[in-house]
Amino acid sequence: MALVAHGTGAGDFASLRAEFALPESFPPQALAEADDVAGDLVPCPGVREDATDLPLVTVDPPGAKDLDQAMALTRRGRGFRVDYAIADLGAFVAPDGALDTEARRRGQTLYLPDGNVGLHPAIVAEHAASLLPGVVRPAVLWTLDLDADGEPVDVAVRRAWVRSVEQLDYDTVAESLRRGTPHPSVEALPDVGRRRRERAAGRGAVEPQIPESRVQAEPDGGWALVRRPQHDVEEWNAEISLLTGMVAAQMMIDARVGVLRTVPEAGDEAVEWLRRSAHALGVPWPESASVAEVLAGLDPVDPASLALHAGTVRLLRGAGYTAFDGRVPESIGHAGIGSPYAHVTAPIRRLVDRFTAEVCLAISADAPVPEWVRCTLPDLPRLMGASDERASRVERACLDQVGAWILAERVGTTFEGVVLRSGGSAAEVFVEDPPVLTRCADVTVPEGSTITVRLTEVDVANRRVRFEQAEC
Repeated sequence: MALVAHGTGAGDFASLRAEFALPESFPPQALAEADDVAGDLVPCPGVREDATDLPLVTVDPPGAKDLDQAMALTRRGRGFRVDYAIADLGAFVAPDGALDTEARRRGQTLYLPDGNVGLHPAIVAEHAASLLPGVVRPAVLWTLDLDADGEPVDVAVRRAWVRSVEQLDYDTVAESLRRGTPHPSVEALPDVGRRRRERAAGRGAVEPQIPESRVQAEPDGGWALVRRPQHDVEEWNAEISLLTGMVAAQMMIDARVGVLRTVPEAGDEAVEWLRRSAHALGVPWPESASVAEVLAGLDPVDPASLALHAGTVRLLRGAGYTAFDGRVPESIGHAGIGSPYAHVTAPIRRLVDRFTAEVCLAISADAPVPEWVRCTLPDLPRLMGASDERASRVERACLDQVGAWILAERVGTTFEGVVLRSGGSAAEVFVEDPPVLTRCADVTVPEGSTITVRLTEVDVANRRVRFEQAEC
């Protein structure tokens, strides 16, 4: 069950939006362009493949409107076929037009509790391009044939017309699987998802399981912090996207042109530090086991495991984007995934995916990559890097603001938590209820310990809270 705490005196996020200079609307030229293109797309035989007979479904959080992906999974002998439709933003955004210019400025959609700051206007993101149920939409359609182990053996990607037949969410899919009555298009999702999860450790994927919080709107108009639950369906769904991104990356590497999402492998010194941390925490680490294998065997709820997972963040530094054209760079891997990887499955919400889609479509058709794409490739790492940094800061600020609202009247109260990382003058502590990740002064117990802390100060205006270890 999610842990919930209600805040009093909570307001909106206007001051935060102003602090980060988030745009309140789109330029008139971009809105006019969006209005024009949103009404112009009519299915035309011969221009795209007609794949409207595929029983595609979307699987997203409840209430989502900007639906990037739709899937239909089928069994093929001992293997599987994954038909995966991705919203085709190339059908809506003209190169160097007003929409393109504004999208490059924004980089990605920012999700705030009181409303999104979209990469594209809502008429495109939530209507014309969104893979909503019952309507024909342009898509980049991937067909991935997998063997019995969930590994790809054949890939095709092309432009198509598609029609999603149903909009599902994680809870409804989980409940239908429990009852044994899933939609036919996701009946094989647990088998594919589990196989892909099993392959992750074998690839050396380093996947820290860090406690996450999210902001939830309450019926009374206030806000709550809830612990983001681990959801099997969400993980399986993510595996389909990761699979597609890995396939896309390999296509681009083979063609020597594209943009990869990269995270360098950790050095021996960092891995040895983590091994020492595991020993100090009492977490077994067999001599021959890799980081991925050790993490895969941990119970993420155990305090010592939580602390070790937090420490693995040190192994995943240097995330970025790597563009190339004509020569494959030396460093092309993503240490968190254990494979080369590219963003290709969320073009409504992320700028780079529109360009990588065009690269993969050209490669699949044995055609030249469009010149407007090639000209933009060198700029994408900078644009996406700045956008990712802004998105991370905004998300952190929203969580901190709601945390301050919730805790404002609880100064002097004690809370239970887990020491995730310690060092210097303060330790990083995950407070269980409300779910807050915070720095805590004067901690005298080792990492992985459960601890009682006392809230000593709340500065709502600056989104700061202060804790200290409570006396035993």
